[in-house]
Amino acid sequence: MKIGKVKYNDKNFHVVFDIENNIAIPIKGNFFGDFELEEKSFPLSEVKILPPVLPTKVVCLGLNYRDHAEEMKMEIPDEPVIFLKPTTSIIGHGDTIIAPSFCQRVDYEAELAIVIGKTCKDVSPEEAKDYILGYTCLNDVTERVFQKKDGQWTRAKSFDTFCPIGPWIETELDWRGLRIKSYLNGELRQDSTTSNMIFGVEEIVSFVSKIMTLLPGDIIATGTPPGIGEMKSGDRIKVEIEGIGALENIFMKLEE
Repeated sequence: MKIGKVKYNDKNFHVVFDIENNIAIPIKGNFFGDFELEEKSFPLSEVKILPPVLPTKVVCLGLNYRDHAEEMKMEIPDEPVIFLKPTTSIIGHGDTIIAPSFCQRVDYEAELAIVIGKTCKDVSPEEAKDYILGYTCLNDVTERVFQKKDGQWTRAKSFDTFCPIGPWIETELDWRGLRIKSYLNGELRQDSTTSNMIFGVEEIVSFVSKIMTLLPGDIIATGTPPGIGEMKSGDRIKVEIEGIGALENIFMKLEE
């Protein structure tokens, strides 16, 4: 099931997406409990797709693909390397990624994102699947010069609009072996599978839950495969994940 949020006639609705029939069906209730479908529906051509959730935090993994570690000539980590992105960095499908004029190089990073479904603390890998609502696409936009200069990644990853997510959450998905791609202006740039992840989804959720309490709607980004690269003003970037769909955004750099 594909669930998310849309704007229709200047009102926001939580919906189930029926892609086959090109409609969004509003729900009664919320994603984190029982809900019912309403009898009305909206044509997808007439809605604005919004970020599917607004989490309390976005937890990200660095260097979680073997082929990306080889690309970067870095050693495989012994345990997940995590960092945070602020919620003010979140935008949705179709929104514009905006970089300040002083940014020097801004890169795309296609990632599979886990969406937490209920409060999660100190869970085992075996228990983790029971706390996952579903999965979505995420672009971990990064100012690469600042990342290297600072040595830690907060500034590079935290600009407003630097965390596109969406277009929806897929709740019925096996994360293993999914094809993950990115396209820059229609040209394939990243092409790998989640089978190349160093740490699997259940292990990641368990690891993070032993550090911080995960709340419903929180997001964990699982790292990017090789092929990351720079965006120029006016570029269109697409993150596509098998079984979920495609997240598309335009990149713009502000002028001085």
